[in-house]
Amino acid sequence: MALKDYSDEFKADAVALYESTPGATYKSIAADLGVNRATLREWVLRDRTRRGVTAAGAKPAVGHRAAVTPSDPEERVRQLEARVAELEASERKLATERDTLRKAAKYFAGETNW
Repeated sequence: MALKDYSDEFKADAVALYESTPGATYKSIAADLGVNRATLREWVLRDRTRRGVTAAGAKPAVGHRAAVTPSDPEERVRQLEARVAELEASERKLATERDTLRKAAKYFAGETNW
């Protein structure tokens, strides 16, 4: 099997996509991007080392909370603010995925010799 040479920009985008996706696995992101799982893991670990981030604090798991309507208005506001933050993170993830796919399409269109 031939080794593929990915651009630094593609690697950075792949790492950003993985880091910004709550609950993502190396396997799922690698499959979406068409790279090997171990390759993506290596890029992520190398980036974390470069930034000095420990593995324990790198990517907290995000769970879904049950929809409970509190009687306290302040608690309701806190829950709504948390939901807004969650939706904003989702929007950033989707924007990153879109941009990565656009760049990949340009990259692969440039390699085509027809």
